[in-house]
Amino acid sequence: MNPTNIADPEYFHKVVDCQYACPAHTPVPEYIRLIAAGRYSDAYMINWESNVFPGILGRTCDRPCEPACRRGRVEEEPVAICRLKRVAADFKDDITARLPTIPKDKNGKKIALVGAGPASLTVARDLMPLGYSVDVYDEQEFGGGFMRSQIPSFRLPEEVLREEVNYILDMGLVTHFNTYVDSMNSLLEKDYDAIFVGSGAPRGRDLEVPGRQEAASQIHIGINWLESVAFGHIESIGEKVIVLGGGNTAMDCCRTSRRLGGKDVKVIVRSPFADMKASPWEKEDAIHEDIPIIDNHVPVDFVVENGKLVGMHFEKVRAQYNARGKRTLVPLDEPHVFVECDEVLVAIGQENAFPWIERDIGIEFDQWDMPKLNEQTFQSTLDNVFFGGDAAFGPENIITAVAHGHQAAISIDRFCRGKDVRDRPLPGTTLASTKMGVHEWNFDNAVTSDRRFKVPHADKEQTLTDRYLEVELGFDEELGYAEAERCLNCDVQTVFSESLCIECDACVDICPTRCITFTQPETEEQELRLKLTAPANNLTQDLYISDSLPTQRVMVKDEDVCLHCGLCAERCPTAAWDMQKFLYSVTKVSKL
Repeated sequence: MNPTNIADPEYFHKVVDCQYACPAHTPVPEYIRLIAAGRYSDAYMINWESNVFPGILGRTCDRPCEPACRRGRVEEEPVAICRLKRVAADFKDDITARLPTIPKDKNGKKIALVGAGPASLTVARDLMPLGYSVDVYDEQEFGGGFMRSQIPSFRLPEEVLREEVNYILDMGLVTHFNTYVDSMNSLLEKDYDAIFVGSGAPRGRDLEVPGRQEAASQIHIGINWLESVAFGHIESIGEKVIVLGGGNTAMDCCRTSRRLGGKDVKVIVRSPFADMKASPWEKEDAIHEDIPIIDNHVPVDFVVENGKLVGMHFEKVRAQYNARGKRTLVPLDEPHVFVECDEVLVAIGQENAFPWIERDIGIEFDQWDMPKLNEQTFQSTLDNVFFGGDAAFGPENIITAVAHGHQAAISIDRFCRGKDVRDRPLPGTTLASTKMGVHEWNFDNAVTSDRRFKVPHADKEQTLTDRYLEVELGFDEELGYAEAERCLNCDVQTVFSESLCIECDACVDICPTRCITFTQPETEEQELRLKLTAPANNLTQDLYISDSLPTQRVMVKDEDVCLHCGLCAERCPTAAWDMQKFLYSVTKVSKL
């Protein structure tokens, strides 16, 4: 096998598991170190550059980074990466002076954004400093998109949402709020050089079973109902509520129902509890608020008596999985279960809806009525129209919408400058030694047993009577520091120099995870993985392979289990190992 090319910017990026797993590739260990140092504003700005909404995401992110965290190699719980993001937001200073300067003299290019959600706002944030004129259209009266309409205030306070949305709106966007775009063709007839569609997935799926039409006034589509609550159109609900669905929207619906008068609120879901799409912490919060989650129940019908909904029938099922893990729900030979209710919230999924895009203007759609897009550039089959967020590939989350916005902004900029949108600029990377003395590095490298700290919550009796009262209180500075110290600094890389190695194997002896092996080279990776000191079974993470050493052996390190503790570099008598901090800045639009 060939030696590893550590000059490839994606090699060490992949080793920083948390950053690699983040769709926006936020430099997680870097901002956590700054939090530990009390440099909250610096930590916030690092987040802002990548994920745009640190305070919002510090409360609501789906946390794809956390399952990847290397702390999980030591303990069951990863570092509370998401909630540390909130620490940076909660304790930062006024950062307005650190935001990009918007040129008064524009570059002559004008962009339209459809929807004022996270994807569109990210596009605006990236393009405005380059002199673009940007118009944003949204049917709501304020910016934020589904962050405002579908995330309850007890999870995301209005002041946090408004602050971070306004950082972008205040850059000089021309806003067209309370404006529903009902024709793409009419938008194309305006003088826009490019159009970005970030309209989300605005249509909730309905449940068409017997009784649906007869009880229509007491049955609500979850996302529509949450929006009506958010804008003050709905202020109460019946005492007995059934929420259908197992995703995060269902969790928001049931918890909001408790705050609007629902005394007997149940979540009923087709799938087993473990298969629910809702995040584990969302399910935990619902259960903590005395909301039972009844799994393996399939809706049969709505029961209507004298024109009024009185309950639902459900069929009990069990899950059966084939060899590929595909699930089938098998009915049990038991009577249908009747559950009383006054109202039902249907939260069984969301769909994209593009009735306003004419089908004869050059934008092609696939068999699922989704726009055909280049997955790298987000460009549609009509060259000057781009999509992102949920409008691009279906419902995802805020951080994915932000990632789409960054990449779409690159494409729009290159398109407007007559460049090939497929020619993407490279990410920015640095790799620098962190060694200060003979055996000293400027990061905390102790690997100890250190369990995750719990985020304090407000009193349940208070939060269930006030839908505006935030449930999670967040870490204070002391707890934030303690949680930040759990980070293993996986962006401080172990870099090996063949020319300095004397093959004494001291690094092998001291390595706590047995991730370093000196061995004869192999031509096949699988054979090499099996002969290491500790077999490297995770094929998704690379091996670090050196060039040939004087004995013709090679050094092989399993990047998957390395804890970046630095003991190899401390122990090495010739400094063949060095700890070098790797910073990776995801590709963004620039003035170049």
